[in-house]
Amino acid sequence: MTNTPLHSGLESLGWSSFFADQVKPSEADLAPRRVASVHRGRIEAIDATGPIKLELPDANTADFAVGDWILADPLSDMFVKRLERKTVFQRRPEVGRSRQLVAANIDTLLIVTSCNADFNIERLERYLIMANEAGSKPVIVLTKADTVDDAGQFQVEAQSLQRDLPVIAVNARSADARALLSPWCGVGQTIALVGSSGVGKSTLVNSLTGLESHLQQKTGTIREYDAQGRHTTTARSLHVIPGGGLMIDTPGIRTLFVSDVTDGIETLFSDITELAPLCRFRDCTHAHEPGCAVQAAVKSGTLAADRVERWRSLVSENRDRTPVVSGPRGNKIAHKKKY
Repeated sequence: MTNTPLHSGLESLGWSSFFADQVKPSEADLAPRRVASVHRGRIEAIDATGPIKLELPDANTADFAVGDWILADPLSDMFVKRLERKTVFQRRPEVGRSRQLVAANIDTLLIVTSCNADFNIERLERYLIMANEAGSKPVIVLTKADTVDDAGQFQVEAQSLQRDLPVIAVNARSADARALLSPWCGVGQTIALVGSSGVGKSTLVNSLTGLESHLQQKTGTIREYDAQGRHTTTARSLHVIPGGGLMIDTPGIRTLFVSDVTDGIETLFSDITELAPLCRFRDCTHAHEPGCAVQAAVKSGTLAADRVERWRSLVSENRDRTPVVSGPRGNKIAHKKKY
């Protein structure tokens, strides 16, 4: 469900010169619209007047992501062209070579976890890598802060994951949540929420959008022993934040693999990658070679050994899961590396 924008003009929906510059003079009569939801056989969009159902030449919607900007015929609502994305958040599923589109044109990715057993460093690192690779600014949101004695310990641990990483602790049901997240929810700004099921994403969506009770997303309970919840969000959707920007909610992701995200890993582990040029050997693995600057930092206590191990594991997974292109020119075949 997409609620009606409170601001007039496409700019309130995230339209900017980045997209306007892609419109050719011959396309000036076409209407820019933003994709609000993607279903198996249809796409719903939004413009300054409200929701619109797009007509597609065929029923294939796999190439569209929530948050995309498209051009359509203003009379027939027929899709004509998808504009180049400014940012795109995507993931590669466990089976198959193609990557799954999650959301597009996101300014800030809110990585939602909770102050309980769901808080998992390894999972947070994977989300941060994907945010870095997408080109979106990551912010970690700690929900259920009101259920623990000291949410600060969770904040400190999360902030240590990446340089200059904002970490906000909130009670998702509180009206204060909107104020705490307002720096990333300005007019025309797009945020997306990702995280496991049961961490309070739907509750946070309801608090930020201020939807009336009959329009609010369903929320579910969690199991106390492992903090796991049911999937209460089943599809990606775009919502307008009253007095602010736009929000894309996503279903909980059970497993997040890293693939094609070398730049994202380097950004997350910049403390390691910046030391690499100081190693004696250019091809240093930072495991056993003499003159290794990374191992020297571990020995001196300025770099945690377990952080280096997580970096090494993620680099290896990314290498093994990233398909390589081979085959005769014009007939290239993508396959995964084997070691």
